[in-house]
Amino acid sequence: MWDGEAARAALPAVLEGFGVTVLATVLAFAVAVVLGLVLALVQRAGPRWLALPVRAAAAFVRSTPLLVQLFAAWVLVPALDAPVLGVLVLGVHYATYLSEVYRTGIDAVPRGQWEACTALSLPRRRVWRAVVLPQAVRNVLPPLGNYAVSMFKETPLLSVITVHEMVHEANTFGSTHFAYLESFTLAAAVFLLASWPTSVLVRRLEARLAH
Repeated sequence: MWDGEAARAALPAVLEGFGVTVLATVLAFAVAVVLGLVLALVQRAGPRWLALPVRAAAAFVRSTPLLVQLFAAWVLVPALDAPVLGVLVLGVHYATYLSEVYRTGIDAVPRGQWEACTALSLPRRRVWRAVVLPQAVRNVLPPLGNYAVSMFKETPLLSVITVHEMVHEANTFGSTHFAYLESFTLAAAVFLLASWPTSVLVRRLEARLAH
């Protein structure tokens, strides 16, 4: 049965964990956005000797569960603090997906843009910086937003390496106060209140860019 007093007592711990969840999501997504772009550029425009192993490594990361990667990193790199390790693993994991998103955006740049750059004899670096990437990034903004929401909802996996995010705090409170129903319900409600408006904004952005 729902206990209002237990719920009120659990709220501060859940909100404290929510702060850690948001921070981990923001930092990991920043890693994913930057690293994903680098991976996409290497695979799309890098030398073959580098592009092939990078493509294989990215495929390997995408093909293995995030939970397994967290455990493996925790065992293999014990020197790193759990929050730092969690952010890096989460960021690298999603970077492999974002690299495919970026590649799709790059491939969507009209062929005429490439031909015009060739006709103008623009330097390769300027072609990418001034012509291709601005268009590609605009094309992939909605998918990037969707992956940010997905990452936010996967942060509870960081609890397995003792990161004190929201679900970890809810579980700790539930075990010490025998109030799992209240603590986990509050955590679920916070996830819903945070992710649903973001999903709506992403859909609106997608509809706006489609016109």
